[in-house]
Amino acid sequence: MHIPAINTSRIIAIGGSTGSTEALKAILKDLRHDLPPVVAVLHMPAGYTRIYAEQLCTETGHNVVEAKSGLYLSQGMVVIAQGGQHLRLFRDKKGYFVTSEAGVKVSGHCPSVDVLFDSVAKRNAIGVILTGMGCDGAKGMLNMKKMGAYNIGQDAESSIVYGMPKAAYENGSVSKQCPLDKIAQEIHYRIDNGL
Repeated sequence: MHIPAINTSRIIAIGGSTGSTEALKAILKDLRHDLPPVVAVLHMPAGYTRIYAEQLCTETGHNVVEAKSGLYLSQGMVVIAQGGQHLRLFRDKKGYFVTSEAGVKVSGHCPSVDVLFDSVAKRNAIGVILTGMGCDGAKGMLNMKKMGAYNIGQDAESSIVYGMPKAAYENGSVSKQCPLDKIAQEIHYRIDNGL
């Protein structure tokens, strides 16, 4: 039983595509379990995301779940967007919760990183854009930055496809570029120092 994150003001939002299933796993293996909730959109088809969430749970020790509407988030929880469903974050007096709903493709995808990032923009957030083809997430990440978010982009050298991180970097929404094996460290630093 997980208690909703009433006092957790931060949120970590992650997006990626090609190569990002392994990239997210690498980050989670390095992330502590006492951090704010993580919400993630990876471009995966319906039917695979539940299995992927279960694998991440086993391999990283984190509480990883597939998104479902009305799910309240708790400290250390990792929520993966369901394939074919847009993931959005909301907050009420009980804490953060998500919705998971079918919809038209945004930036060429459903789930779309832009949709998640737009919903996170008004929150106290850290954004992460991982390896992937195309530009999904760049617009949403720029909205996050305009609202005060600190955004991390995976660097070209460690990306399998430097498309999505490149688009976000080029539009000015990335606060810092990091190699994959330094992203968790950067998240820890920002949270531990209240930055």
